Amino acid sequence: MRKRFRIRGYAIASADGMIADRTGLMPNALKLEADQRFFEAALEGADVVVHGRKSHEGQANSPRRRRLTLTRRIAGVAPDPGNPNGRLWNPAGASLDQACAEVGCEGGTIAVLGGPAVYSMFLPIGYDNFYLTRAINVRLPGGMPVFVEGRHGCTPEQLLSRFGLEHGQTRRLDDEVTLVELKRLDARGIAARASSRLTPRRRPARRC
Repeated sequence: MRKRFRIRGYAIASADGMIADRTGLMPNALKLEADQRFFEAALEGADVVVHGRKSHEGQANSPRRRRLTLTRRIAGVAPDPGNPNGRLWNPAGASLDQACAEVGCEGGTIAVLGGPAVYSMFLPIGYDNFYLTRAINVRLPGGMPVFVEGRHGCTPEQLLSRFGLEHGQTRRLDDEVTLVELKRLDARGIAARASSRLTPRRRPARRC
């Protein structure tokens, strides 16, 4: 799979790492123009978008995109009654390769759009890139974290680092939004990280 598909995650979170409020809804405070421009341009390069039933990008080109919507209501892969370009997918009954084949995609870029359970499901599969934008002036106490593991105090950056992605430089899209790309380490980067761990040092207890 790693040779056939490039997997990219996209999320906008509040300053405290939440993608939705305590009711599970994305508030208007996270619907920011700078992020929307970046997000829409990025998805133009995706061959398939993948998300849960409560997630959708809602863009002008959305109906034309090949789409997999995760659900437990079916056994494997089934037509999406509301979208001729989409399929409903239960990962417990069909592999990612099988689901992508059902929408006519044998390789290319998969864009993962959430929510938390979907983002977490792709961690062991392996992200190549994860683009995390933050609404730096917004906080959502008690909200829904990017990853399911965030409920235990793990930040998105910490979790993605554990799964082999390296934190890039944070840049501002405007006065309200920052963007960081976390990228999978190549062989040289993995070796350098391993070498740095050979020197023992006292570390605080991990929370995630």
